[in-house]
Amino acid sequence: MRVGVFGGTFDPVHLGHLAAAEEATELLALDEMLFVPAGQPWFKAGEPVTDAGHRLNMVSLAVESNPRFRVSDVEVARPGPSYTVDTLEQLHDATQPGTELFLVLGMDALAEMHRWRCPARVFELATVVGVARPGAAFDPEALSGIFPSAADHVIMLDVPLVDVGATELRRRAASGRSLRYLVPENVEQYIREHGLYR
Repeated sequence: MRVGVFGGTFDPVHLGHLAAAEEATELLALDEMLFVPAGQPWFKAGEPVTDAGHRLNMVSLAVESNPRFRVSDVEVARPGPSYTVDTLEQLHDATQPGTELFLVLGMDALAEMHRWRCPARVFELATVVGVARPGAAFDPEALSGIFPSAADHVIMLDVPLVDVGATELRRRAASGRSLRYLVPENVEQYIREHGLYR
């Protein structure tokens, strides 16, 4: 079984996330794509982040119509900061033997991998997949600090993506502007009903 692991803050989840996940699922012939909202994202320590329960609910709504998409609360349920290596260890232990994990990352996250906890172990647990994001460049040298040929072990996918950013979506929501056609309709409704980002 081939399983994609797509983590992120998802604050909020948007059509750019979904388009990237769908393309990666097709191009890598994945059996399923697992969305993993961060519980306490360590890289956003000190920044305001929407309650993990709301973010988990929004992702669940966003993926409910796609039979190959699933949501995991593994990071939301685990106390303390969310580290990808811990998540991959947990998923590796919980999956059936022979399951291949594919960690799907945007270029911005890929460029920061050398700052992650135990990045070399991440490469042992999963195939790392980089997907292009509009305006995000990637320098393979950024991974050389993990181990010398780390960049050679990354699958790069050139996929058409929707240029949508969560920061801009939060700004739009805060000023009462529409999120239609930027997030799934049921996610926009959830944001409105719960007064998020106001």
